[in-house]
Amino acid sequence: MKETIIQTTGLTKRYGEKVAVDHLNLTIRKGEVFGLLGPNGAGKTTTTLMLLGLTEPSDGQAWIEGKDCTRDPISVKRIVGYLPDNVGFYSDMTGRENLYFTGRLNGLPEDVIRERTERLLERVGMTEAADKKTGTYSRGMKQRLGIADVLIKDPEVIIMDEPTLGIDPQGMRDLLRLIRELSEKDGRTILISSHQLYQIQQICDRVGIFVDGRLIACGTIEELGRQMESEGKYTLELAAEPDNDALVQLMSRMEGVDSVEREGELIIVRSREDLRRKTTLTLAANGYTLLQLRQKGGDLDEIYSRYFEKAEKEQQSKAASGTRFPKLGRSFRKE
Repeated sequence: MKETIIQTTGLTKRYGEKVAVDHLNLTIRKGEVFGLLGPNGAGKTTTTLMLLGLTEPSDGQAWIEGKDCTRDPISVKRIVGYLPDNVGFYSDMTGRENLYFTGRLNGLPEDVIRERTERLLERVGMTEAADKKTGTYSRGMKQRLGIADVLIKDPEVIIMDEPTLGIDPQGMRDLLRLIRELSEKDGRTILISSHQLYQIQQICDRVGIFVDGRLIACGTIEELGRQMESEGKYTLELAAEPDNDALVQLMSRMEGVDSVEREGELIIVRSREDLRRKTTLTLAANGYTLLQLRQKGGDLDEIYSRYFEKAEKEQQSKAASGTRFPKLGRSFRKE
């Protein structure tokens, strides 16, 4: 087991009556890529700001490499690099000049700045654009230069806020490859805050699902998928001929089924047990030809949806009992 490098205990942030982060207990291991996932407004950015020492928690504590993020933010900033969702550079300066400027702000010797700048520009694929003004850069180019900018001070931990937002497919692939390299080759710890589930699934070692300021699940994709199955939550995706309303009604009447709905040409069946064998036999007995049958649950989008539904049910239960509980807002986008 790798040692812990980021840890929070009861970390809480309130803005008046609004609880942005609610008693967050989180452990991130050295060298892993961890995805903090949730819809917009879930509290992800507030969490990263507390880790960076840029806002004080209302309760609880956070440490990075044993350093208190609230009491010793200067020490934390020495070992942590931050890539915001909208990277800003001096637009009338070139990419190379911006990196030199960052190096000087961090007190690095000139020879170290020059060597690192050249090496990092090559690593992020920005050598040819290095002497162009950053005001002419695309979003993807700014993101790549942003990673070089973060790496100038050689941080142990890198925190990224929505790093893949608004980037074209090829730029996305290049960026995801680079993020994995930073973990696997450099041994750096990467914390990614995002709502883009598909991209995160490709590169994260573990994920934490964040809803309304609360961490409602944490683990590998496989672990979260198995947990949903152990709780009796299954999703079956099927297609059959003839595809008619009677097919939907037939599936709805099947024992163990919670819900049946259409998604394009497919029928989605949510149930409390594995219905694959029963479905095959039932359809054949009623004159249907099975065209497609797949048990879902191993992909992050499905896992996220089920945990979100679980959180909503908990909210409704507490609301019915008279407990005050903020309304969930499901606004994440799958891109």
